Amino acid sequence: MRTPVYWSSALEDIPAPDYADMTIGVLPPGAPHDPRVWAAGLFSLRAMPRWIAAALALRQLLVPLLGIPPAPRDTFRVGRVEGEEALIAADDRHLDFRCGVAVDAEARLVRITTTVRLKGWRGRVYFWPVRLVHPIVVRAMLRSAQRRLASAPA
Repeated sequence: MRTPVYWSSALEDIPAPDYADMTIGVLPPGAPHDPRVWAAGLFSLRAMPRWIAAALALRQLLVPLLGIPPAPRDTFRVGRVEGEEALIAADDRHLDFRCGVAVDAEARLVRITTTVRLKGWRGRVYFWPVRLVHPIVVRAMLRSAQRRLASAPA
């Protein structure tokens, strides 16, 4: 068996991030190998855990208090797919965000890599609470996607 490679295109645009994390989960039997399907499944507002969807809605209401515009509806759309990884990219006045969602079919793994570059005081204030909950949120989104996609066509 080959050694899995954990490099991510999320590090291309943000090679020295102010925040980065990686979450790895098991690719369930019968789940698709298409990273675009996994990225869409992770970030689907209808499919993510309700408490996360509620937190995102609350975020939309609160960020204008910091002078940050609400996120557009397509913030989490896949920008490109290269090999086994889909990349989501969003740049705003307070931060730049990248999320690589990779599927390693041979190793039976799904990997989510997040990188963030903060911009100014707004980015630091905004991201302070996000930094604390981000790993919990990503793990919950991954578990939800694993359950939904376990029996999806490959």
